Amino acid sequence: MLDRYVFKNGKKMRYGYTTGSCAAAASKASTFMALNGQIISKIEIDTPKGWKLNLEIVNPKILDDGSAVCYVKKDGGDDPDITNGILVGAKVKITDNPEIIIKGGKGVGIVTKPGLYLPVGSPAINPIPLKMIKSEIKKILPENKGVRVTIIVPEGEKIAKKTFNPKLGILNGISILGTSGIVEPMSDEAFKESLAIEFKMLVQKGIDKVVLVPGNYGEEKAVKYFGIEKRYIIKTSNFIGFMLNKCVELNIKKALIIGHIGKLVKVSAGIFNTHSKIADARREIIGANLALLGASSDVIREIFNCITTEAAVNVIEKYGYSLVYEVLCKRAEERCMDYSYGELEVGVIMFSMEKGILHIGDNAKKILEEFK
Repeated sequence: MLDRYVFKNGKKMRYGYTTGSCAAAASKASTFMALNGQIISKIEIDTPKGWKLNLEIVNPKILDDGSAVCYVKKDGGDDPDITNGILVGAKVKITDNPEIIIKGGKGVGIVTKPGLYLPVGSPAINPIPLKMIKSEIKKILPENKGVRVTIIVPEGEKIAKKTFNPKLGILNGISILGTSGIVEPMSDEAFKESLAIEFKMLVQKGIDKVVLVPGNYGEEKAVKYFGIEKRYIIKTSNFIGFMLNKCVELNIKKALIIGHIGKLVKVSAGIFNTHSKIADARREIIGANLALLGASSDVIREIFNCITTEAAVNVIEKYGYSLVYEVLCKRAEERCMDYSYGELEVGVIMFSMEKGILHIGDNAKKILEEFK
C-alpha cells in the first residue's frame, strides 16, 4: 500500500499506483528470481512521477524450466476503479539473446482496430508502461542476457467487459495503463477544488495569463515545443469550463489552451466537461465540420467508423481535409470566449499523438507571443 496522501476539500485521500507500475514491478521481480533462483517478497521501482514504489510480491514461483512468475496487486488508493485490487503479473524467461521481448498473456487485451497508440495485433500495453517495464528490467539484467516477458492479468478478460475496451476494439482483456505510474485520488468536486487552490496560488504571484492543459501531454507540448515556463501552466483535467470560469473570477486576461484533438473537438461544439461519460460526440462533430467543407458521404462514413480521434486524423489526412483543424480551433476559441462572456481572450492549440501539432488558432498565435 502506498503511504502517500493529499488533502482535497479538507479530506485526506491516499494515492495509489497504476497497472503499469504493477506490470513493471512484477517484471523486475520475476527477472530477479529467474536470474538468481531466489524467491523475493518485495521489489522497488521508479515511476515517471519521480516517486519510488516498494511493492509487495504475490505468489512468487520459480518454475521447472528456470523461468519465474509473480504478481502485484493493483492499488487505486482512494480513487479505486474497476481494476482496483486485481493481480497483474509477469512470467519471465532468461535468454542468451540480449533483447527484452514483452508479450501479452491471459487477461491482457489485444488491439484489433487502428487508431490507438499501438499497432493492430499488439498487446494493449501502453507506451509508458512498456518503457517502465524495460527500464526496470535493464537495471538488473546482465549485458549478455535477454528476457521474454509475458504480462498476465488473471481477471482481465472478465473485468474488461465493464470497460470501454470492447468499443475501442481491444479484445480479451484490459489495457496496461498509466502515464505517471501513480493514481491521484479525486472526486470531481475535490479535484476541482484542488485546481482552484492551485490557480489562486498562481495568481497571487502576479500571473495574469495562463496556459491550460487537460493533461501531461499538453504540458509536455507547452514546455518542449513552445518553450513556455512551467509556472504559467495549469492542468484542467476534463473541467475546461470550470477553469475558464476561474480565469474570469481571478481576473486572468488571457488563456492559451493546448490539448489533444480528442478533448478540444468537444470544446469546439460547446462541451466544457470533456469526460466521455458526460458527452462523447467526437465523430459527429468532426463529421459535421467535414461535411460543411464539402466532404463526401463516403468520407463522413469512414469518420464514423473510426474508434478514436487518432484514427479520424488519419482519415482527414488521407482525403486532404486538414483545413478542418483550422475550423475546429477557430470554433473552440469562439466557444471559449462566448462561455466567458467575452471577459477572457482564449487561444487554442490542437495536437495529435501521431501527427504532432495540427493547428495553432489565430488567437493562440497572438497569445503565444506573450510568453516569449
